[in-house]
Amino acid sequence: MATQRIIDFLATRRPEGPCLVLDLDVVRENFHAFEKALPDSKIYYAVKANPAPEILRLLASMGSSFDTASVAEVEMAMDAGAPAERISFGNTIKKERDVARAYELGIRLFAVDCVEEVEKIARAAPGARVFCRVLTDGEGAEWPLSRKFGCVPAMAVDVLRHAKALGLDAYGVSFHVGSQQTDLAAWDRALADAKAVFEALAREGITLKMVNMGGGFPTRYLKDVPTARAYGEAIFSALRKHFGNRIPETIIEPGRGMVGNAGVIKSEVVLISKKADNDNVRWVFLDIGKFGGLAETMDEAIRYPIVTPRDGDAVAPCVLAGPTCDSADVMYEKAPYPLPLSLTIGDEVLIEGTGAYTTTYSAVAFNGFEPLRSYVI
Repeated sequence: MATQRIIDFLATRRPEGPCLVLDLDVVRENFHAFEKALPDSKIYYAVKANPAPEILRLLASMGSSFDTASVAEVEMAMDAGAPAERISFGNTIKKERDVARAYELGIRLFAVDCVEEVEKIARAAPGARVFCRVLTDGEGAEWPLSRKFGCVPAMAVDVLRHAKALGLDAYGVSFHVGSQQTDLAAWDRALADAKAVFEALAREGITLKMVNMGGGFPTRYLKDVPTARAYGEAIFSALRKHFGNRIPETIIEPGRGMVGNAGVIKSEVVLISKKADNDNVRWVFLDIGKFGGLAETMDEAIRYPIVTPRDGDAVAPCVLAGPTCDSADVMYEKAPYPLPLSLTIGDEVLIEGTGAYTTTYSAVAFNGFEPLRSYVI
């Protein structure tokens, strides 16, 4: 949310155009909160959430590990000071030459979710450790994940058996309960599946060592969310329930939960209009939209808190849209957004909770608009 440091930066620097301002002090606090909540789990920051070099350097210096989705992200983490042994190639869809390049850079931990991916890794990264991603239902998540990643638990057993046969280290399983997950029980359901895979392979003499419990830790948008401590307690209790005293190594991959509440986007009202004289819903157009970094408003999934200089005045629902010549560039229409009636063209608004999944979702030059500028303070 808008810390005093962010407010002071905007007041003194007066940056032109829409921009993200992110406060590293908040990231530092979030990292400590995760460390405290799950002291026995290694933290692998999901680089895709916000790969700003300043964030990566801070987290590397604090001892964080990194979950990467591409060779470019592997190199970013290494440039920030992370050694190869603290980096996981967590994308289940990789070109074989990218696996080979990551292996050359020293990466030894790879995600898989099918036999075909295992075969690529056996060829390009012999002897590497692999973990297989298991499908989850994503129930309770505001940004649920589709069936694009993971396989059913029975197939995960086949995948890891095949990995072992090809000389790889069948290291563990992973899951992702869905981004912005507010149901504390979600990890319990997923850990039950993980345990089933562990047991099936143990019967064949294959001992898995690690559970990657993924991300899903939320940022507060318009509704309160549980604290890191509450997640820690729920997850640890689920681990004890399913694994007893033989709890495996665990990894968590916070992305949104690490940086979401550290950033604020400054935006400007470009136009306020109606579609008919008797229309009681205003259209409010900002200088940022889906293509400028607010892609997560797709299907109105993520509803960001918006602070205006007119807060406290009477409000009415409005449709909120971006500035581009694309009719899909509408953030909130199905559920109109309440904004002050006194809001006017030229007003600056702050879109809070935008530290994650904004800068890298921003189009390069769609309609000639420059990518979202970012300031890390």
